[in-house]
Amino acid sequence: MREDTTEKRAGQSAAESPSAGTDRQKGSDVLPDIKSMYLEELRSMVREKGLPAFRAKQIYEWIHVRQAASYEEMTNLPARLRAELSAEYPLVTAKLIDRQISAADGTQKYLFEMPDGCLVESVFMRYHFGNSVCISSQVGCRMGCSFCASTLHGLVRSLTASEMLEQIYAIIRQTGEAVSHVVVMGMGEPLDNYDNLLRFIRLLTGPEGLNLSQRSLTVSTCGIVPNIYRLAKEGLHITLALSLHAATDEQRRKIMPIANRYSIEELMKACGAYYRETGRQITFEYSLIRGVNDSSADAQGLTRLAKPLRAHINLIPVNPVRERGYEHPDNAHVQAFKKELENNDVNVSIRRALGKDIEGACGQLRNRYVR
Repeated sequence: MREDTTEKRAGQSAAESPSAGTDRQKGSDVLPDIKSMYLEELRSMVREKGLPAFRAKQIYEWIHVRQAASYEEMTNLPARLRAELSAEYPLVTAKLIDRQISAADGTQKYLFEMPDGCLVESVFMRYHFGNSVCISSQVGCRMGCSFCASTLHGLVRSLTASEMLEQIYAIIRQTGEAVSHVVVMGMGEPLDNYDNLLRFIRLLTGPEGLNLSQRSLTVSTCGIVPNIYRLAKEGLHITLALSLHAATDEQRRKIMPIANRYSIEELMKACGAYYRETGRQITFEYSLIRGVNDSSADAQGLTRLAKPLRAHINLIPVNPVRERGYEHPDNAHVQAFKKELENNDVNVSIRRALGKDIEGACGQLRNRYVR
């Protein structure tokens, strides 16, 4: 694979990422990224080319409603126009490199190659409420969380809006099944790729496209405080999930380098602002790691953080990562931890463990191909 694994870590200057706009690199040329365009931008492009106005809606629907992988599929466009668009506005598509299907629960883990050779992971999960897809927002990650496989090779680059969308569209094409929920919780830190993330959200939930309900979209962050405040002002109705994983600053700094930059007090103030501004309940993601953050004192500290915000706590018995050496507590201990939170009137659930037999933790499949 052609992926560059130059390492960048949390606390360093922001990594260079593709423009949040609608251009992408191909060799030395900068080409318009049509899949990242809003409908109004596509209409402007159509006008500039002297095409009939209705062509914009046709193209947009082919890309975002029918998830076309090539212009040849757009059969209601003239052949000459399809050829011109293919040359001038190449579609971002994801090449399937590997797919693993869990024998235990049917979860599907995908490894996709983007046009520049970068590899990203996505996961398809079936629930009683519908199908959910977990996508990556970056190639690798620079946050350095010690329990996560995504950060082992650092950050290569951020993904464009089209590359985030394409993970969903490619899975729809592969499975032939609709997707009702999306979580941006795979490789990378979404709020470290803020502008591209926002464009992705608006394209995914726009009425002219896939039209996914914003309430069915969850964005996870390890806690980039300024961008939590920004997100609160965007007028969105998505769920914000904070990767908390510890109840004290001292403990959090041991497993999450971002804690050296933003304290838990700062995080709680930002989450409070998000809750007040949006009315959307915050979720605290809490990976239970045996002997690290699973004591009764941890449960009491977590209670003190969650109750003022009426936050929901999602307990996640940590996926074992060979390179990290962490282990998840046994089921009895997980249930006891949950019971202690419930006794304190905290809203808590245990995430259903999916894909254990296919290395479901984000970053693990990619790491087989990147050295």
